[in-house]
Amino acid sequence: MGARVAVFGATGAVGMEMLKILEERNFPIAELRLLASRGGRSAVWRGEELPIIPVGPDSFKDIDIALFSVEGDVSRVWAPQAVESGAVVIDNSSAFRMDDSVPLVIPEVNPEDIARHKGIIANPNCSTIIALVALWPLHKKARIRRLVASTYQAVSGAGKAGLDELIDQTRAWAQDSSLRIETFQHQIAFNLIPHIDAFSEDGYTKEELKLRNESRKIMHEPDLMVSCTCVRVPVLRSHSESLNIELEHPLSPEEARELLRAAPGVKVVDDPAHNVYPMPLDTSGQDLIWVGRIRRDASTKNALALWVCGDQIRKGAATNAVQIASALWERKN
Repeated sequence: MGARVAVFGATGAVGMEMLKILEERNFPIAELRLLASRGGRSAVWRGEELPIIPVGPDSFKDIDIALFSVEGDVSRVWAPQAVESGAVVIDNSSAFRMDDSVPLVIPEVNPEDIARHKGIIANPNCSTIIALVALWPLHKKARIRRLVASTYQAVSGAGKAGLDELIDQTRAWAQDSSLRIETFQHQIAFNLIPHIDAFSEDGYTKEELKLRNESRKIMHEPDLMVSCTCVRVPVLRSHSESLNIELEHPLSPEEARELLRAAPGVKVVDDPAHNVYPMPLDTSGQDLIWVGRIRRDASTKNALALWVCGDQIRKGAATNAVQIASALWERKN
């Protein structure tokens, strides 16, 4: 018997990707209900055209699993109602991530935390997922004490508006026309913007603090030292990250490569002598986190530097949520 699944936010980029991944992975579904804040559209799933209906008080009745891909304020309103209706919510927003009663899960890292949910399971931020899938095997072997991360985040992380702005600005630049700036703080075409989300009092942005706080929670390492800089780059899809880790125990680059080759969800792409390393163009449209440029960090003892890339719409959001749903359903059955 299949699950009765609702996808709330089915008109957005992540919601549409969820539908695609549910089909790709042959998720056992008895009923699929597509929801959005506003209805009136439809989507094709397994060859059938399904209506996208506006969310309402009865939207989650008789639903087993509700995949949420909506803004945090919307999740805060509807997630408790979905739980009250009997559904388990897997929420892609930041609304519940740091709630002590809500597990924050990456299935390759902490699947055991799924079992302690009270109706809501949070999906981590895309940058956190991409980093920790790569770092967890190294942490288990040699324990990470300190992480310095720089992220290079594609414009699709800002949704369709971000994609449109890069494409429109690039076209305008090529035609020597004026560039319109609306979605980002500055021109994004042929530029980098070291500013994603709002700044906090300590000078870090909320996006940077997400990686620190979420990593501590997921890894169950409340004292993990993390410093992060998040940069928006003129790339359409897939985030890249430069990660420097200081370890409690020594670990050679060769040992790190072997650990990562054996790790779920990871692909080692590391042959710089032949110009082979992870790049966003190659990692788009698939679910593995590619890891390369693995080398000793010569600036301190027991440290490594590595470069990772992953599709933030798939593994960084939609795929991770569907993986949680799969693990949840397997536990139930």
